[in-house]
Amino acid sequence: MLDMTDLVGVTFWIISAAMVAATYFFTVERDRAEGKWKTSLTVAALVTGIAAIHYFYMRGVWIDTQQSPIVFRYVDWLLTVPLQIVEFYLILAAIAVVRAALFWKLMIASLVMLIFGFLGEANLMNYWVGFIIGMAGWLYIIYEIFAGEASQISAAQGTEASKTAFNALRLIVTVGWAIYPIGYIVEPSMGAGALNIVYNLADFVNKIAFGVVIWVAATSSSRSTA
Repeated sequence: MLDMTDLVGVTFWIISAAMVAATYFFTVERDRAEGKWKTSLTVAALVTGIAAIHYFYMRGVWIDTQQSPIVFRYVDWLLTVPLQIVEFYLILAAIAVVRAALFWKLMIASLVMLIFGFLGEANLMNYWVGFIIGMAGWLYIIYEIFAGEASQISAAQGTEASKTAFNALRLIVTVGWAIYPIGYIVEPSMGAGALNIVYNLADFVNKIAFGVVIWVAATSSSRSTA
């Protein structure tokens, strides 16, 4: 049972409900989008839907053990983060012909970031070696979306809606995602409860706000072509 004084458990529950609501919203709003934007909204709904399932399980782990649900959290990230990275590709594919190599570069970088982060946090390899390799994957993603091929395509061929979405998404990936490596760094000295509250709130913002950005771009693009 959920104890009303358990702030960590309460955040797990609130975010579970919020992810379900966001999934329903993005699914319903998909009908308002046109063309390839429908796929982007579908991916946004998948991200929050997958997160909702894992948050229900993570809440149970926390309530039963008062320990961080590391495995469930990383399985969630392993499924949802690559999908979020794919959104950059989908936004560009909606307005230009994009090489498949760009998709694979972003996908591999996101997997490197997550896999080595998990190996370090689960003590399956040196904690800080896992952190450094995972950070390298994240920094490559930042490079790609600010100065690499993805950024160049958006700047040269993007529509007003796609540029707005692209710029907002890369801000989330840079600023919003920064909370995760910060949490990794302070984890050894931070209590499990405080750390999970930080991660929960970060997921709330980064996953739902990420989808809202896609929704705004998709619906505004549809209005502009109506």
